[in-house]
Amino acid sequence: MADPFHPELIVQNAPLAPGFFDGFQERLIALDQGEIFCRIAGSGPPLLLLHGYPQTSAMWHRLAPALAQEFTVIAADLRGYGRSFKPESTPDHAPYSKRAMATDMVEVMAALGYPRFVIGAHDRGARVAHRLAADHPERVAALAILDIAPTREMYAQAGTAFATAYWHWYWLIQPAPFPEKLIQADPDWFWCKKCCSGLAGATPFARQALEEYLSAFRDPASIHATCEDYRAAASMDIAQDDADPSKLSMPLLALWGRNGAIEAHFDCLALWRLRASKVDGHALPGGHYLAEECPEQVLSEWLPFLRTHAAAV
Repeated sequence: MADPFHPELIVQNAPLAPGFFDGFQERLIALDQGEIFCRIAGSGPPLLLLHGYPQTSAMWHRLAPALAQEFTVIAADLRGYGRSFKPESTPDHAPYSKRAMATDMVEVMAALGYPRFVIGAHDRGARVAHRLAADHPERVAALAILDIAPTREMYAQAGTAFATAYWHWYWLIQPAPFPEKLIQADPDWFWCKKCCSGLAGATPFARQALEEYLSAFRDPASIHATCEDYRAAASMDIAQDDADPSKLSMPLLALWGRNGAIEAHFDCLALWRLRASKVDGHALPGGHYLAEECPEQVLSEWLPFLRTHAAAV
């Protein structure tokens, strides 16, 4: 039986994306701890885009050109991912807490001259965005997120069915170097198994994006850093959420995939309303990778939301 997650065939069969980040500048923004890689284009109010696991800022290639017609788009690689720095971790995983990752983004935007901005984020990036908005509410005018519910509430309400669907949440948090060694044995196959197992298979992914994702994920430092991201989420991030019971005050738009685990296992809006005061949203006809699977639907929701609230930047 043919392997449905054969990386070479998946890349070979993936379509080429036209105009893959044409007109975007690539920059490394120097912070005290290291450098954050960003793709930047456009003019208008600043819009920070944050990606998920195990991806990079390349995941925005279908949305970023349209967004850059109205906004100054800054699509960043989170620390530990892509071309951004990968600091050594600590026993408590603090360097990969969402608080540390959010601080990076505040510093990036300040270095670019943007003390206040709107955010669009997916998956792990949306968890960073949540902490950024909680820790630095004066910086964030509005927050649009894709296919997550709050970390604390997801862990608290997870049952067997969710743990089966999101097996990586529980495997990646195992003590190092257990998951790292197994992933490093064949990182391309692991990436494809993790990301191409949904109803859409590999169809959301363009060839250029796949090549970037796989190349970045082959780095053992990235594999370790991304495991640390999950270890922090299951420990320090939850502790910080518990210590901060206040709700986000800025508007939050939550969209999720009708074919994904959020729809199947959680009441997404109800959970976000435990963490934010102004929440709206609904499911879209897709899976987890909405920005790549159904970009037109995402844009139709994001553009009016971001236009309205970018006026406060």
